[in-house]
Amino acid sequence: MNLAEYLPRLLEGLLVSLQLTVVSVFFGYVIGLLLALGVSSIKPWLRWPTLIVVEIGRGIPALVVLYIVYYGLPAIGLLFDNFWAAAIGLTFTVAAYSSEMIRGGIQSVSKGQSEAAAALGLSRLSTFGRIILPQGLRSSIPALMGLAIQSFQGTSLAYSISVNELMSQAYQVSSITFQYLSVYLLTGAIYIVIAVPTTWLSVYAEHRLARGYA
Repeated sequence: MNLAEYLPRLLEGLLVSLQLTVVSVFFGYVIGLLLALGVSSIKPWLRWPTLIVVEIGRGIPALVVLYIVYYGLPAIGLLFDNFWAAAIGLTFTVAAYSSEMIRGGIQSVSKGQSEAAAALGLSRLSTFGRIILPQGLRSSIPALMGLAIQSFQGTSLAYSISVNELMSQAYQVSSITFQYLSVYLLTGAIYIVIAVPTTWLSVYAEHRLARGYA
């Protein structure tokens, strides 16, 4: 049986996987930045609750988070369709991990930068917003790109809550054709085509930043 006729179905699944990746990475990084700022706060009432949220997000497997959102939250009246349940669950996981990457980037900025800014009369807020944060985010770029790749691969978990992403489509095609090896090898190749060039790009960005050109 010719698998080429089923390739459009796999590509439809790939499109859904990419949509999940874009949504979860975009909102995950935005929330991750806010969490990083909260954990970095000198105010205990803000720092400790934020840290707890981050540790919960990093400690619970993404699959368990998806099950909580899709199967658990309806018990308290929060019902989402499978795509948005997956997007919310993956976003939470991305936010938790990206917050630590961003916080690490912020902490990597030399204290001399703050001292120099203070000598120039800049306020702490201006120093952070104009000097510390931009440099910290720049330092975080390679790690965040790596997380985006992992997030794309992690969209395969959405298969468990019936999202018609790439892995789900692969399972359906293999069930029709009974060519399990060929279908899953082709599916793996599709993941590779997306993930490997992005990995090379993240390595290139890391080298550029290390040399001080970016």
